[in-house]
Formats: sequence, structure tokens, C-alpha cells
Amino acid sequence: MLGPSGHQDTFARDNLPPFEEWPEIALDGFEYPEWMNAGVELTDRMVERGFGDHTALIGNGRRRTYKELSDWTNRIARALTEDYGVKPGHRILIRSANNPAMVACWLAATKAGAVVVNTMPMLRAGELTKVIDKAEISLALCDTRLMDELVAAAKESAFLTQVIGFDGTANHDAELDRAALNKPVKYEAVKTGRDDVALLGFTSGSTGVPKATMHFHRDILIIADAYAKEVLGVREDDVFVGSPPLAFTFGLGGLAVFPLRFGASAALLENAAPQKMVEIIETYKATICFTAPTAYRAMLAAMDAGADLSSLRIAVSAGETLPAPVFDEWVKKTGKPILDGIGGTEMLHIFISNRLNDFKPGCTGKPLSGYQAMVVDAEMNEVPRGTPGHLVVRGPIGCRYLADDRQKKFVRDGWNLPGDTFVQDEDGYFHFAARSDDMIVSAGYNIAGPEVEAALLKHEAVRECAVIGVADEDRGMIVEAHVVLVPGSEACDAMAKLLQEHVKSTIAPYKYPRSIVFTDALPKTESGKIQRFRLKQPSPAQLSA
Repeated sequence: MLGPSGHQDTFARDNLPPFEEWPEIALDGFEYPEWMNAGVELTDRMVERGFGDHTALIGNGRRRTYKELSDWTNRIARALTEDYGVKPGHRILIRSANNPAMVACWLAATKAGAVVVNTMPMLRAGELTKVIDKAEISLALCDTRLMDELVAAAKESAFLTQVIGFDGTANHDAELDRAALNKPVKYEAVKTGRDDVALLGFTSGSTGVPKATMHFHRDILIIADAYAKEVLGVREDDVFVGSPPLAFTFGLGGLAVFPLRFGASAALLENAAPQKMVEIIETYKATICFTAPTAYRAMLAAMDAGADLSSLRIAVSAGETLPAPVFDEWVKKTGKPILDGIGGTEMLHIFISNRLNDFKPGCTGKPLSGYQAMVVDAEMNEVPRGTPGHLVVRGPIGCRYLADDRQKKFVRDGWNLPGDTFVQDEDGYFHFAARSDDMIVSAGYNIAGPEVEAALLKHEAVRECAVIGVADEDRGMIVEAHVVLVPGSEACDAMAKLLQEHVKSTIAPYKYPRSIVFTDALPKTESGKIQRFRLKQPSPAQLSA
């Protein structure tokens, strides 16, 4: 049963799935007070524990101590409640690149008892509107450099009525900043329950219709007290760096929750290109890095060119398959493994991982303490070791979709089904085999083929199209679009480029098809359904860009 709630707006709790559709939740070893606020635990509580003068966040040319972060978030929380009418349980959307201001806004909204939805700068108005309407969001906080798409979304949404700008640089020159600077640094955070929803993590289903995963205040601490404590062994002198957006739970954990839970520091990058990360690692002597294999490949090349990355004690990879050559070369150059792992928005963060002293090349690892995992067949029976099957997992965190029938697909018999095919070897290690659904995972980003198809079909030159994922040495997979043009349109490099730019302007640019194959017809069943699996067989000449 759920504990008491501090929410006045009960939307989130009202839209939790029925208990009988929940996965089994095992909280042994993860006990927290009945009333707790994750925002307080990561700021004010750290000051109380003596970390006030320690650096918490680095970004945009400034260092922020834990005391400064505590004061900053208290002022913003006061402004949200006193000036903008935020009540416990209200949903707040945040739109920003990775910078300290985004972290401060997230923590402040959490202190105010809001349910936060973090979003990426790359999302377009149409994508934002889907999120806003699904979560019935009336208020959004937006880096003033990124207002246009959100303002456009507000015009289309039936719910979003307030878009408040904040300064994502270090200048504090925006509406929210000015309101906050007039507030005292003391704030009595909302008394939230440990089982109150604090975070909605949106994830694209394979159909492109977004799902909202609901995570409690306790869940935010659990990911730190499980993975970060057990696998990373975070120390107060650690400096975290990485590329995943804070809007992804992988990024929020690795670049905010983990360092702040243990008195460490995070260096945040708005532009996390590999060369920028190399510069930050060298400048701040970063010790823990979160990124995708694509970036580690570039960092290996940087080391060959003389870059000094010797300060790194841990390199974490997730989001896509870690190629064995990248792993082997990293070990050869650094003497340490890249820690592969698997997590997901539904599980909030990593639940199976290698360890520094317990790893195998080409292997995802073993479950964290408190988690159970196994490989099963279609009837949920465990398969023999060495046999491919569906990965299932359960532990202290699990899938809870906001008002979504897909809950029944992700959770079966008390287990979470992440949608991956795995093999468990005789020693108990888990090895990734393939995605079980149609999701395309490219450079750590989940991309739904149908969403890309819908964008392409909006172009007047496209009659039909089908999107698949194809293997790519650098990105793991890339999006490939098979396109049938309308009569009179020419299949050429210029047309491929035109369609790519069209997709970039319609949906988030990272979703665009890096490969376009023009064809006269798509393979179909007798009933007219496109057979995408046949597109993965030898195809016509490719036009790529």
C-alpha cells in the first residue's frame, strides 16, 4: 500500500496504474522516512552534513557550492509557490540544455512538491504538446534561449497557460531569476510522502506515442543508494562529467542525483561533443564519466593525440551496445574497464552492471543488490543458461505508467519486461543479444520508427515510407528510411538531403534518417501491411548523407 501523500493536486496518484498491474517492489535495504522530499535530501541535507563549502555544480564558467545551490533552489521554490501559484502535485515542465540552472529548477520544483517533467532542447512544438497534454501540465520553466518551440506548443495545448523564462547562463537575467532573487534563502519545503510521485520520465514507445513513467521521491534516492554506492563507490572528491541529457533519467542520475547524494561535484556541458568532454575532463580532473560508446571511441582517438584522461577512475556506458573493440582498446589504454550496464526510464536507472573488480568483455554484468533478473520464454518460464530469451527484472523500482494500457505489456506476473533479448551464461552474467521491439537505439537515443515515418509523410514528395534501424560501427544503429516518391520527384542525393532537413525541422533533429533508400515499392503482406523485416535484407543502392 502507498504511504501518506502531501499532494493537494492528486492527478499523479489518481493516474497510477491499478495495484494488480504493478511489478513486485522489494524495498529491503532501502528504508526511508514516511515523509521525505528528494529535493531537500540533495541540497539542504547536504549542507547540514557539512558539505556547504564543497563544489556541487560546475557550468557556464561558474562553480556553485552546496550552500549556494541550497539557497538558489529555496529562492526559486519560494517564487514558484508565492508568485506563480504552484501547489503540491502540480506538474511542471522544464526545458533546457544541461546546465546548473536546469538542475536548480528541477530541485526547486521538487522542493515545492511539484511533479517534474524534464525535456530536451531538441524537442519540437508537436512533441512538447504531446508531453504537456499527457501530463496535463499548466506551467513550464524554460531557458530563455529555447522559448520559441515551447511558446508554439502552448498555443496548441489545452493545458499549458504559463511559460516562465529562466537564465540558463550564469547571469540570472530572466523573469524567474529576478523573482527568485527577491526572495529569502530560507524555505520550508513541502512535506511530501516518500511514495508521492516526484518525477515523470517520458519515453517513446515503438509506436511513437509517448509513455510517462511515474517515479516517487524514494526512487530518486534509491538509484543513488543502489547503483552509485555499490558500483561507483562515489567519493566526495569525485567530479562527474557526461553527455546524456538531464531530461533522460540516465543523465539525471549520472549528472545530478549521484554526485549530489554523496557530496561530489558535477561538471555540466550544454555542448557535450566528445572533444568538449575531453577538455572538461582535463580541466577539472573529472573522475567519473557517463556517455555512450560513440563518445568513448572519440576519446580513445583523443588519447592517441595526446589528451590526458588519466584522472578518470570510472567510465560508464549505457544506452546502446558497447562494441568489444572499444572495450578492449579502453582497457589496453587505461588499465580499467568501461562499465557496461542496462537501465531504462521505466526502471529509472541501471539495474544490471559490470563492476570494476567483476567484469567480462562483451557482457552487461550482474544485477545490483536488491534486484533480481532472469531470461524467460514467451510463457514467462526461465530458459536454460546460454539460451536467448526475454529479460525480466524486479527490485526496489519498477514500471508505473501514467494512465496507459501499455502497463500490461511491460509488467507481467510481477516482473518488468524492458523489451530486450538477453542470454545468461553459466556463471550468471547477462549478455545483450538484441532489442525485442522495433525501437531504434542510435548513439544512446531511443528513436521510434513510426514517428520518423510520420514526419517524412508530411513532405509532399513522399508517397510511402518505412523506417528501420541498421547496424552502424560508430553509433550502434542508425535510422534508415525506405522511401517511395510521388511521380515526378527525382530520387537523387539532393532529394535525400531535402528529406533529411525536412525531418530535422519537423521532429527532434537526432531522429533524422542518416540513410535514405529510394525504392519503387515497399514489401507488403496480402492485406497491405508493410513488412519492415524484409527491408533488413539486401536492398537497392543506398543514397546516404
